[in-house]
Parts: sequence; C-alpha cells; structure tokens
Amino acid sequence: MNWILISGLSGAGKSITVHALEDLGYFCVDNLPMTLLPQLAKGLKADGPHRAAHAAVVIDARGAGYGLEAFSGVLKELRAGGVDPRVVFLEAEEEVLITRFKETRRKHPLSSHECPLAEAIARERSLLAPVREAADIIIDTTYTHLHQLRDLVRQRVEPMAPQKFSVLLQSFGYKHGLPRDADIVFDGRCLPNPYWEPGLRALSGRDEDVIRFMDAQPAAAKLLTSVIGFLEEWLPYFDTDNRVYLNVSVGCTGGQHRSVYLVEKLAKRLSAVRKGVIVRHRELV
Repeated sequence: MNWILISGLSGAGKSITVHALEDLGYFCVDNLPMTLLPQLAKGLKADGPHRAAHAAVVIDARGAGYGLEAFSGVLKELRAGGVDPRVVFLEAEEEVLITRFKETRRKHPLSSHECPLAEAIARERSLLAPVREAADIIIDTTYTHLHQLRDLVRQRVEPMAPQKFSVLLQSFGYKHGLPRDADIVFDGRCLPNPYWEPGLRALSGRDEDVIRFMDAQPAAAKLLTSVIGFLEEWLPYFDTDNRVYLNVSVGCTGGQHRSVYLVEKLAKRLSAVRKGVIVRHRELV
C-alpha cells in the first residue's frame, strides 16, 4: 500500500500537493483528524486492494484539537496494521507565508483577534514540530511557484515507495537564500564566474557557450572530481539508512551559471550508475 501523509504550514502548498496527487489517481482526504486514520485504512482495505493501494491524507494544524498530539502513536498503529505511510512536510519562510495570506486574503486557521498572523504561524510551526521531525521528505516552497511545486510532487513525492531512494540535485543562488530543505550543500562560488564574461551574462549553465567556458577551467574539473567522489562514496550509506530521498544542493552567487553547470555535470555522472536522480534549478524559470 502506497500511503502518503501530507502535512505542513498553512500557505506552504498542501492543497496544491494533494490536488496533484489526486490528478495522478490517488484517493485523497483533506483535513482528516489524526485519530481517524486507522479507521480510514480499515475502510479502504474493506473496499478492495485497489482502493487502498494509493491514498494521500492531509494532516495539519486545523486538526490540532482532534488528535494531532497522537501523531506518533497513530503512525505506529498504522504500521502494525500493514500500512507504512510516507510523511511529506511542506514549509516556507515566515515572511513569504505572511505575504501569501495577505495576497489571497485568506484567514490563517489559527489566527484570531487575540492571535495575529505572525503569532499564528509561529504557533502552527510549534504544533507541527513532531510531524516535521518524522517526515521522510521536507519541501521548502519559499522560492517555489505553483507549477514548480506540481513538478516536484510528480518527481519526488508520487514515486515514493519503501526501499526506493532518490537523489535531488538542486542548483541555487546564495543571494536568494540557502534552500532550507537541503541535506548536503556544495559551494561553487570559488570558480571563475561566467557572469563577468562578455556574451555569457544572459546565458545559463545549460548553454553550450557557458559549458565550454566552465569545461576550460581546471578548478571546475577539480571541484567536480571531489564532489563526485564524495557522493559515490557516501550515497550507498544514505541508501541503506532507510531514507527515500536526499537533497544535494549546489550554490553559486546568482544560481544561473556555475551551480547550474555543476548540477548538470553531476546528474549526468550519477544517472549513469543509479536510478532516481532528479534535477532542479531553483532560480531558472
């Protein structure tokens, strides 16, 4: 049974995630009290194995008074009953969440006259801390728009299954902030920057002119050799640690040239020897 529990902060993209999974054929339930999950599992099993095979359930702070505190115990009960759900947690920076609520004019589920928006977000983050701690995948949507999140769901969430390990190789720009969901970060700012070369500024690390420029840099080859060596040595250890996902992020100043080049090179090398390699360029739209 491929069950996914979706949780996270309000405004971080849970609705988009569950709609994307629904489009992929999942049976989806939004805002189910945590204590009712075992009954849902039994009911779907009774309807037949196909009905219960793919299900996604949203568990969030809207159910704070309806069993959220029982999260760990309910997970154990589900697993004892033969259902081993994968937990996906979505989050974003406070300033971005505040902006999203203001733009959509939606009310945060925990806000009130006595609890303003910023305090509601902080309270929600605290309430959901145990869920985040148990998450198999954490997705930071601070810099992610609607279509990017749908793509991430298809790439990282939907293919999840026990014993399946995927690696996300992500480029980013330090001037836009570190990716909060990164597990391992490499810094490419030590390399010569194509941004300062005439004719290369408007291009990206996927363009042939930039690739030729970077290929000609001895330091780029040396950094790639070191990073590839590290990943080839240590990925098997993560693979055997019951993980389903690892985010390896590579940064440069703007996330346009060096980091993109490095990620593409890493992806080509790793894809030749393993499955489940996913590429994302955060700053390229």
